Amino acid sequence: MGILTFKGGIHPYDGKELSKDKPILPLNPKGDLVYPLSQHIGAPAKPVVQKGDHVLMGQMIAEAAGFVSAPIYASVSGTVKGIEPHLTTVGSVVDAIVIENDEKYETVKFQGADSLDELSKEEILKRISAAGVVGMGGAGFPTHVKLSPKEPDKIEYILVNGAECEPYLTSDYRRMLEEPEKVVDGLKVMLRLFDRAKGCICIEDNKPDCIAKISEMVKNEPRIEVKALKTKYPQGAERMLIYAVTKRKINSSMLPADAGCIVDNIDTVVAIYKAVMLGMPLMHRIVTVTGDAVTNPQNYYVPVGTNYQELIDASGGFKAEPKKLISGGPMMGFSMFDMNVPVTKTTSSLLCLVKDDVADMKETACINCGRCVSDCPENLVPSRLAKVAEHHDYARFEKMNGMECCECGCCSYVCPAKRPLAQSIKSMRKEILANRKKK
Repeated sequence: MGILTFKGGIHPYDGKELSKDKPILPLNPKGDLVYPLSQHIGAPAKPVVQKGDHVLMGQMIAEAAGFVSAPIYASVSGTVKGIEPHLTTVGSVVDAIVIENDEKYETVKFQGADSLDELSKEEILKRISAAGVVGMGGAGFPTHVKLSPKEPDKIEYILVNGAECEPYLTSDYRRMLEEPEKVVDGLKVMLRLFDRAKGCICIEDNKPDCIAKISEMVKNEPRIEVKALKTKYPQGAERMLIYAVTKRKINSSMLPADAGCIVDNIDTVVAIYKAVMLGMPLMHRIVTVTGDAVTNPQNYYVPVGTNYQELIDASGGFKAEPKKLISGGPMMGFSMFDMNVPVTKTTSSLLCLVKDDVADMKETACINCGRCVSDCPENLVPSRLAKVAEHHDYARFEKMNGMECCECGCCSYVCPAKRPLAQSIKSMRKEILANRKKK
């Protein structure tokens, strides 16, 4: 089995030893649960409940507001306290449904399927859409849209992203180790939609136990195989993964489907299995709580809507005062200033660090060493792009292919001058996209 990879990338300290050997534990929240109506790309969900309503676990509380949207379901039973603005992990304030948890966890009855063969492709997509499944690797793109390309017969690869290349995160690793059958069964559901496609479960080679276990499971599956990836960041980025496995390239103006590929991460594939075969909507996800400030790093099976503070409390609190709180991983996660925010469908990790290395850095002048160029997985010149971004030269930024940046942060990580290259480029990209939207 060859080790697949791409050009560029880095090898940061991964910190996975803190939680990789911690089995997934269920977490039952005690306080109110908050469900932001914007947990996905596209139109925010539309509430179908009002203050005072009693809801059951698994009951729809907000419906999709269009094709590119997703419904939201209660992950506990209780009473709707109201619909009000609430802070999210990225610092924005959005409308959210607040439910007072009665801690009874009374559940609606789910209607599963006896056999995958009895379901048509249309019925499978309908079940995925109705369950509110979105990309759980961070993007939050509604999965039924991704699985409905214009030309389904041209899809040749379904790539299950088990790279988990972001440092500290171990939720996908634990899922593959503890529930590999759900990953495989979810991939079988996806393959049912694309007659010509081959399924590839892609795993970095720092997870040999997962590679061995799943390879044994699929050895007699003609349409499924395991692909071992070189351990390197950002191996799990969509473009990098597609190139590593298929040697096909896509750019910012293309979708994976344009290269004959569909890419979904481990948790999303499991959610697809549950939606189609068990009739269960997306109500929970696995969250890694980790970092050197946490007393007991752990992987939790968490109801969507749970307050971040309850994650910390379940892990025994802080053993040292954290100077940095991050939702997600250290490379592409979001720095937090308030723990009073809810777990959403796209929450992967809560990282708590004793030191804030970024804040302690002192920026100096570029020494033209070229490290940002050699390590950029998109073959860009980040040092020059950052300079252009500082001068808000939109035309030159686009001419230098700045919109091709995948915002992985490799350039900032390796820069000996400690320049915030990725941040400058990311801000410029947002400005250009905003201007395009205005026009």
